[in-house]
Amino acid sequence: MNLKGIHHVSAITANAQKNYDFYTSVMGMRLVKKTVNQDSPSMYHLFYADAQGSPGTDFTFFEIPGAGHTYPGNQSISTTSLRVKDDAALHFWKDRFTEHHVDHDPIVELIGKATLSFRDPEGQRLMLISDEYNQGVEPGIPWSQRTIPAEFGIIGLGPVFLTVADITSTKKVLTEILSFKEISEVDHFKLFETGKGGSGAQVALIEDSEAKRERPGRGSVHHVAFRVADETELEFWKNRIEDSGMPNSGIVDRYYFKSLYFREPNHILFELATDGPGFTADEEFDELGKNLALPPFLEKDRTHIEAQLKPLQSSKE
Repeated sequence: MNLKGIHHVSAITANAQKNYDFYTSVMGMRLVKKTVNQDSPSMYHLFYADAQGSPGTDFTFFEIPGAGHTYPGNQSISTTSLRVKDDAALHFWKDRFTEHHVDHDPIVELIGKATLSFRDPEGQRLMLISDEYNQGVEPGIPWSQRTIPAEFGIIGLGPVFLTVADITSTKKVLTEILSFKEISEVDHFKLFETGKGGSGAQVALIEDSEAKRERPGRGSVHHVAFRVADETELEFWKNRIEDSGMPNSGIVDRYYFKSLYFREPNHILFELATDGPGFTADEEFDELGKNLALPPFLEKDRTHIEAQLKPLQSSKE
């Protein structure tokens, strides 16, 4: 049994409104779920994805007002990549980033693919990665957006980049417990993949034993989640992780999917999450992201929760 690929990446923002403006207006992603952190309902949890809200395309943010700067280092998810259709799309985005004053680097080849690294307004470390020669996990469907032609839109999450102090221990978890396969070593990264493979199912691992441990804040990544088909498979992975002696959360019902959390030896938080039931569990497809959605166990507290949240204003584009 193999994991299917990357399910979502969850990061931290200090300002939900500015985060929403950037990822919907500048990046052209769809807000598919406006909800709250189920463990701390006073803060927003925003989910951006493709047009369908497909597993493997979700880039999510917890709002922590007042979150300090991130001090980059090891023991971290150091870059999140987003897939685009081809190399031509990278040139579109480079021009768009210049137009919108987005901090970015030149287009370069990394781990065998054309890439464009950039930072969001809070310093979130991001990378667009071309699907020009990619095979494996299918891409998502770009959200139809007035200023971004569909052929250039974001089509999912690409490889997640981890920086660790001890590559051996994380490699062991990936290969011996989670059944990833090491496929190459390029540009000082060891590249692993699972399931159908390709950009939507890859982890790039680099060792930096001399760096200090990252101090997270706004612009850092909280965790990465990997896809499992359903709760039966999630139970399989729960038993496998427990048999390895690694502490874990047990199965947690997040309503839109079910999850299991654990930290690998370099302290990076991994989540396994089911593909379903998905974001239409409580909203019609055309209404996704328009209203505050709460799981049933929080619905009774809606009035109190809404009073603590500042309403998001509509995107400018």
